[in-house]
Amino acid sequence: MAITTGTLYIVSAPSGAGKTSLVKALIDSQTQIRVSVSHTTRTMRPGEVDGVNYHFVKHEQFLEMLERNAFLEHAQVFSNLYGTSQEWVEQTLAEGFDLILEIDWQGAQQVRRLMPQARSIFILPPSQQALSQRLTNRGQDSDETIAQRMREAVSEMSHYVEYDYLVINDDFTQALDDLKAIFRANQLQQQLQQQRFSDLLSQLLA
Repeated sequence: MAITTGTLYIVSAPSGAGKTSLVKALIDSQTQIRVSVSHTTRTMRPGEVDGVNYHFVKHEQFLEMLERNAFLEHAQVFSNLYGTSQEWVEQTLAEGFDLILEIDWQGAQQVRRLMPQARSIFILPPSQQALSQRLTNRGQDSDETIAQRMREAVSEMSHYVEYDYLVINDDFTQALDDLKAIFRANQLQQQLQQQRFSDLLSQLLA
């Protein structure tokens, strides 16, 4: 069976919609999916690990990488910078793994221009009230920060129309099943299956 080039997936959502938890559950259940670890200048939160959640770098180091065109995409979110290593993305896809980029709509637009074959998924909360409650329950941000994130969320959510798939995270299990269905359906595309089963197809048509 031939090694098939992986598919690049963009997953976006407003803060608090459950994107990180859904992606982690998806990764834990699938062996052929990887998640990109972005570079960021933001401060590490409790429980996060450098190189696992993000590559935490100084502002000056990020700008130096930017000058070298090291990023497939980059964006400023609030007062912090985020970027995705282009070299690592291309290497991972070449090894046959599907790869998830957890990025915002700004980064998604950049990636689509450079890699139009990428598939994109937007995750929405069931309501603004639910989103606000989830942000509050995390206990990581001040009331002022939560209010700011809610204002930003409305703007972010308006970009859902730019994405291929839309998942509503009301019931976590259902939302995860929806994500799995998207990935499974894409893996069964004729062109990809033709690569995977080239020997079988040759035998069947001999």
